Amino acid sequence: MPSSDTPSSEMPSSGPSGAQPLDHFSVASVYAEMLARAPENDMQPRLEPMQMAMDVLGEPQRSAPVIHVGGTNGKTSTARMIEAGLLAHDLRVGRYSSPHMGSVTERISVDGKPVSDETFVRVWDEIRPHIQLVDQQLSARGEVPLTLFECLTVLAFAIFADEPVDVMVIEVGLGGTWDATNVVEPAVQVITPISLDHTDLLGDTERDIALEKAGIIKPGGFLISAAQIPEAADALLEAARTAGVEFRFESVEFGVESRTPGVGGQQLTIQGLAGRYPDLLLALHGPHQAENFALAVAALEAFLGGGEKELNLENLQLACENITSPGRLETLRTGPAVIVDAGHNPAGLEASALALKESFGLTKLVLVVGILQEKDAPAMLQTLYTQYEGLAEEICFTESTSPRAIPAADLAELAQDAGFREEDIHITERLDEAIDWAVMRVDDSGETATGGILITGSITLVGEARTLLGAA
Repeated sequence: MPSSDTPSSEMPSSGPSGAQPLDHFSVASVYAEMLARAPENDMQPRLEPMQMAMDVLGEPQRSAPVIHVGGTNGKTSTARMIEAGLLAHDLRVGRYSSPHMGSVTERISVDGKPVSDETFVRVWDEIRPHIQLVDQQLSARGEVPLTLFECLTVLAFAIFADEPVDVMVIEVGLGGTWDATNVVEPAVQVITPISLDHTDLLGDTERDIALEKAGIIKPGGFLISAAQIPEAADALLEAARTAGVEFRFESVEFGVESRTPGVGGQQLTIQGLAGRYPDLLLALHGPHQAENFALAVAALEAFLGGGEKELNLENLQLACENITSPGRLETLRTGPAVIVDAGHNPAGLEASALALKESFGLTKLVLVVGILQEKDAPAMLQTLYTQYEGLAEEICFTESTSPRAIPAADLAELAQDAGFREEDIHITERLDEAIDWAVMRVDDSGETATGGILITGSITLVGEARTLLGAA
């Protein structure tokens, strides 16, 4: 299950409210019920409870074909790209992704938009008795009732069946084999780049993590993988051959042929599995997003034509016009630029740094950083120091409202070990104060027009920054 928290603005102080009539329910009260369950970072290595829930609900996970998206970095961006491509082909799409940065309804998208509050509440009210039945059976066996992430996943499948949708794009929460989403039988399985993350749960080598993520590879599917380091690639190939699925790897059968970066994004030519697609304008930054898009194009080719039918170029161009990725090198304000990026592991931070330096043309950068406890904070801070040396000398450590946020003072101590000078470090627990300090540092330097602030380190911090700065 994904390691995430919710911004405090959506965490009601009241407890579960299952006895209330539907008229009195809201998204916040439904989510309060779920928050009373085992949290998302309490991973349960099991699938049987999800299968039980699917059985009592009439197998909603089978109501439409599935594109299942796993990996370490880039899952959400790739899922959103696939969604945009499917919508451009006039298909009704349900997308399930995590975590959310504002409202929990962001996780369950129908036709490119968060599910309506009314539908979220109504469908939960309809499936609640079935959830309670599964909980009772689990409790009778001495097992943990359905967790928060399991409940959200059940709700997503129920909503997609209720709509109904033509295709589901389902993002893995954490890992693969034991992830709650792994009750699907996908038509296409997509694996984004694999790197070290959640090593306490998934293993401490890329091969171990790849073996866990390969758990979504099922017979009858079609595997589309990003370029991987050899150890991870070998693990995925073994799983694909064992399952008897067709497989295609980036940089071998498809990939980015060319890219021209610019202020507003980049122009791409993609060589797909079945066609070549020139002059695509993607309003996202960095080679990693270009590679995510190539992955999405190959997944679309696999889903729509078995990897043998060329996509309509105009449809791809339309998809590009509608692709967004909130919280991924997103500029929220200018003069100076305030940029948020949900980098939460060293590989993600390195990719974002390359993109920022390539596309933004900043002469001065101040970092605002907050990290969650389960992350490799020393390695992340070392990456920030190495990648931004000479551009970002000043750094402010702060905290999101997540109970798992590392105290800002502790991060400051770790930062000195990574190379940051004590006199360049500022500490505040409040994110609004951190942003104000960072803006002042840029303004005082006289580089307001060409300077910027990067808020990064955890998705929860980015979500709260987007709320503070009024992002839609």
